[in-house]
Amino acid sequence: MDSKEAQSQIAQMISFIASEAQDRASEIQKKGEEEFSIEVHRVVTEQKEKIRGTYEKKAKMIETQYAIAKSMAINKQRLEKIKARQEVMNQIEADVGPNLVKEGQNAAFITKLIVQGMLMLLEDEVVVKCRAADAKLVKGCLSAAQSEYTNLIKKETGASKTCTLSIDTLFLKEGCLGGVALSCFGGKISIDNTVDIRLRLTMEQAKPAIRALLFPNA
Repeated sequence: MDSKEAQSQIAQMISFIASEAQDRASEIQKKGEEEFSIEVHRVVTEQKEKIRGTYEKKAKMIETQYAIAKSMAINKQRLEKIKARQEVMNQIEADVGPNLVKEGQNAAFITKLIVQGMLMLLEDEVVVKCRAADAKLVKGCLSAAQSEYTNLIKKETGASKTCTLSIDTLFLKEGCLGGVALSCFGGKISIDNTVDIRLRLTMEQAKPAIRALLFPNA
C-alpha cells in the first residue's frame, strides 16, 4: 500500500470516527434536553401543585374563619335579643310586684292562700308563716280558713276533717311581697304560697303569651 492509499484510509477512518462522535454527541444532547425538559416539567408541576395546595388551604382557612365569625355574630345577636326580652319580662314582674303587695293586705286573698296550702298538705296541724308586718292580718284569717277547709273537704268527699292552724314564731324573709308559707311535722313538709312564688309561677305560665304580644316577630 503506498502512502496515498494509507492517507486516504486514515482520512476515511477519521471521518467515520468524527461522524460517529457527532452522532453520539447529538444523541447525548438530545437525551439531555429531553431529561431536562422532563425535569423542568416535573418541577413546574410540583410547584403548581404546591401553590394550589397552599391556596386551597388558605381558602379553606378563610372559609372556616368566615363561618366561625358568622356563627358568633348570629349567636351574639340571638343572645342580645334573649337578654333584651328577659329584661322586659323582669321589668314587667317588677312593675306588677307593688300592686300585688296591696292584694296581700286583703283578708279574703290571704284566707284563700291558706286554704290552698291546707288542701295540699291535708294534715291535722299546720303552721302558717307570714311577714312580721302581716302577723295580725294573717292571725285574723285563721279561723275563716279552718272553717272553709272543713266545708270544702265535706263537700268534695263527704268526710269530716278539721285542721288546727297556728302562726309560726319565725317570719318570712325581708323583701317578701307577702302571702304565706305553710308547714307541718316541724317544717319537714312545707308549701310556699307567698305572693312572690305566685307571681313567679304566673309569669312563667304567661311567658309565651306575653312574648307573643310584645315580640310578635321574635
